[in-house]
Amino acid sequence: MNIIINIIKLNAAGFLAGALTTMQVALMGTIFGSVIGLLIGVVKTIPVKKTDLFAKRVFFKIINALLTIYIEVFRGTPMIIQAVVIYYGSAEWFNLHMSPFFAGIFVVSINTGAYMSEIVRGGINSIDNGQFEAAHAIGMSHGQTMFNIILPQTIRNILPATSNEFVINIKDTAVLNVISLSELFFKTKGIYGKNFYYYQTALIACAIYFVLTFATTRLLRFIEKKLRGSESYTVLGSKAKRLEDMKSPEVK
Repeated sequence: MNIIINIIKLNAAGFLAGALTTMQVALMGTIFGSVIGLLIGVVKTIPVKKTDLFAKRVFFKIINALLTIYIEVFRGTPMIIQAVVIYYGSAEWFNLHMSPFFAGIFVVSINTGAYMSEIVRGGINSIDNGQFEAAHAIGMSHGQTMFNIILPQTIRNILPATSNEFVINIKDTAVLNVISLSELFFKTKGIYGKNFYYYQTALIACAIYFVLTFATTRLLRFIEKKLRGSESYTVLGSKAKRLEDMKSPEVK
C-alpha cells in the first residue's frame, strides 16, 4: 500500500494529465461521431422511388454504397489498426502530419460515426410510419419531416446508446498510445517504465478508469432521466381527464 501511495504522490500530475486527455478525446470523438452518425442515418433513410429521375437514383445508390463501405470497414477493423493506418499512412502517402491529439480525435470520431450511423438508422426506423405519412400529407418535405418531427424523437430514443458509446470511448482511447497520444495508459506506461512497479502503477490507472466511467455513467443516467420526463401524465382537455374530474370522491 505504501508503494501505491508513493507512486500517486510522485506522479499525481502525470495521472491527472493523462486522465484529462482521455476525457477530452473521448468526449470530442463521441460528439463528432454522433454528428457523423446522424448525417449518415438521415442520408440512408432518404426515400428513393422508381419514379424518380434516373440520375437521382444512381446518385443515391453510389452514396449509399460508399457509406456502407465506410460503415463496414470501420466496424469490422480494430481501432488500434485504424489509428496506425491513419496516423502514419497520412504522413507517408499524403505528407499530412497530424498531431497525436488531433489524430486521436479524428480516429475516435470516424470509428464512433460508423457505429452511431446504425444506431441512428435503427432509431429512425423505430418511429411509427404514421408520423411520416402525416407530415407528408400536410405538405412537409423529407428534410422538414426529419428535422422537425423525427430526429428530436430519435435523439431522445438513442441517448442511452450514445451514452454507452461515450463510456466505451473512454476505455478505448487506451489503444491510441500506439500513435504516442499522451492519454492515461500512455502516461501509465511512462511511469512504470521509470519506477518498475508495473502492477501497482497499472492498478492506479485501473482505479482512475473506473472512476471516470462510473461517474460518467451516473451523470448520463441522470441526464437521461431528466430528458425522459414524467412517465405518467394526462393531456389537458382529454376525455380521460374530464372523466376523472367527474368521479365522486371516495367515501372514507
